[in-house]
Amino acid sequence: MILMDNIVREGHPALRIAAEEVTFPLSLADRKLSEDLIEYVINSQDAELCEQYGLRPGVGLAAPQVAESKRMFAIHLTELGGEPLSFVAINPKIVSHSVEKTYLSAGEGCLSVDRDVEGYVPRYARITIKAYDADGNEFKKRLKGLPAIVFQHELDHLNGVMFYDHIDKNNPYKEIPDAIPFERD
Repeated sequence: MILMDNIVREGHPALRIAAEEVTFPLSLADRKLSEDLIEYVINSQDAELCEQYGLRPGVGLAAPQVAESKRMFAIHLTELGGEPLSFVAINPKIVSHSVEKTYLSAGEGCLSVDRDVEGYVPRYARITIKAYDADGNEFKKRLKGLPAIVFQHELDHLNGVMFYDHIDKNNPYKEIPDAIPFERD
């Protein structure tokens, strides 16, 4: 089980290098990593488990955040008013995106960043993605709103990019042209 002590923090070199493609069939270690990533984000949204194990709630976790240079991350979102979105993405890619941008009006956070970072992080409002599941099956999804934002945040981790790299350093709340803010409940 991944705990907060297993998650590396900003400044760790694993967060700044491009992760390596994963080969199929998955090794036992890679399969375990995929299971551990999704287990963490699911457990971190359970108040009792957070208290018991000292977890910080999160909706996504990428392999580089646990010092594994693998192109793999997990997303678990339940607040969409519909079906929960929960998956592991291996060797993920954005295959198309909208011109329209969006951003979280309250700003983004990260399990690897132990401080508040103020500012808008511009993201594509809609994306089409391709990735593989742990069994090597390719899947394609269209994401918008919060799922699209979370996917782009986690994909950045696989490329050695932190969310705050996208924030305008001179004007963190600079208006993003043609962007629609996303309000989290």
